[in-house]
Amino acid sequence: MKKALALALATVMMLGLVACGGGDESTSQSGNTSGSQGDTSTATVANKDKPLVWFNRQPSNSSTGELDMEALTFNDDTYYVGFDANQGAELQGQMILDYITSSIQASIDAGEEITIDRNNDGIIGYVLAIGDIGHNDSIARTRGVRSALGTGVEVDGAINSDPIGTNTDGTSTIVKDGEITVNGTTYIVRELASQEMKNSAGATWDAGTAGNAINTWSASFGDQIDVIASNNDGMGMAMFTGWSQANGVPTFGYDANSDAVAAIADGYGGTISQHADVQAYLTLRVLRNALDGVDVDTGIGTADDAGNVLSEDVYKYVDEERSYYALNVAVTAENYEDFLDSTVTYAPVSYQLDAETHPTKNVWLNIYNAADNFLGSTYQPLLQKYDDLLNLKVEYIGGDGQTEGNITNRLSNPDAYDAFAINMVKTDNAASYTTLLG
Repeated sequence: MKKALALALATVMMLGLVACGGGDESTSQSGNTSGSQGDTSTATVANKDKPLVWFNRQPSNSSTGELDMEALTFNDDTYYVGFDANQGAELQGQMILDYITSSIQASIDAGEEITIDRNNDGIIGYVLAIGDIGHNDSIARTRGVRSALGTGVEVDGAINSDPIGTNTDGTSTIVKDGEITVNGTTYIVRELASQEMKNSAGATWDAGTAGNAINTWSASFGDQIDVIASNNDGMGMAMFTGWSQANGVPTFGYDANSDAVAAIADGYGGTISQHADVQAYLTLRVLRNALDGVDVDTGIGTADDAGNVLSEDVYKYVDEERSYYALNVAVTAENYEDFLDSTVTYAPVSYQLDAETHPTKNVWLNIYNAADNFLGSTYQPLLQKYDDLLNLKVEYIGGDGQTEGNITNRLSNPDAYDAFAINMVKTDNAASYTTLLG
C-alpha cells in the first residue's frame, strides 16, 4: 500500500514538473522571442508586447516634425515603415526644374517663343497643392519644390512650408521669386498661389478641394499659370483633368498612382514613385519576422529561406528612428511605361513562404482614409498580395480620413490579433492606439 502511494505521489510530482517546465514553450505564443513557429495561439501574449508597425504616417509632432520616440519604441517589436521623404521631395523639385529648363531650351533650339511661358511675361508661374500642413511628407514636398525652384524662404534654418494664399505680384514674405538662366537669358520663377487641400469635413489631401482650387485660380489668373505642382497624384490628377490638360499646362504629382502614370502619355508632367511595392512588403515583413522570432533583417537585407531579399538601392533603415524607408524614383515621359501597373509586387520579394515554418497569424491593419487614392488603389492592393505570400491573415479597416475615433472604435478586441499595423489620421495621435493596447 505504501509502495503504491509512493508511486502515485511520484507520478503527480512528475506531472507538475512537466507542466512547470513546459511554460516557456507554451507562453511564447506569437513567436517573438522563442522562435517556436508552430504555435499560433496568442492567449498569453499581452497586447502591449505584440508586434506593431506604424506606416505611411510617422508618429511625430505635426508642428515641429519631431519624432514621437515613445510611440516608435512602444515595445521591442515596434517600427515605422514609410519612404525617404526628403530624398523624394528633392527628386520632385529637381524633376520640375529639369522639365522647365529643357522646355525653354527646346523652344530656343526650335527658334520659337518660350512655350512654357504661356503669356510671354518672362515669369514662369506655378501653383502648389499642399496636402496637409501638419504632415512631415507634405512639408518635405513643399520644401523640395521651393528649394529646387529657388522660391524658398528660410525660417529657423528650414524652408518655410506654409501655404501663401495668392502671390501673383510677388510680394509674399513666405516665398520669394526664384530665377532660372538658360542660354544666357534669366527667367523669374514665381509661386503664384498655394493652399492646403482640406475639405469642409476636415479631410486633408483632398482631391475635390484641389479641383475647386484650380478652377478658382484659373478664373482669376489662368494665363499666368505655367506649371502645377502637387504634393500627391490624387490632387494633381484632379487639377489635371479639371483644367491643366485642356490648357496644356504640365502637372507634377507624387505617388506614381496608375492613373497618373498613364496620364503622362496625355501631358501629365511626371510623378514620383515612392516604391509602394517595397513599402507594402516591409510593412508586413517586419511583423512576420517578429511573429516568427527571427532577426528583423530576415527577408529584407538578408535573404530568407524562400529567397526574398531587398537590395540597398531600394530602401534604408535608420536604427535611431526605428524606421524603414523605401527610396524614390522619378517617373517621367522617358520611363513611365515601366510604372503603368502600380500594384505589381516587387519581384525580388515575391516568393511564397512555407506555411509549416511560417504559420498563419492574424493582423489588424487600418487605412486612415478608405477614399485615399494612393492608399486605396495602390498600397492596399499590394498589401493584399503580400499578406498571402507571407501567410498573414489581415483584417483591413478603412477610416473616414477625419477622426481617429472612426478607426479606434473598431479595435475593440485586440486580443484576437497577433500583430498590428497602424496608419494614423494625424501624426500626433499615436497614443489613441497605444492606449488600447495597454
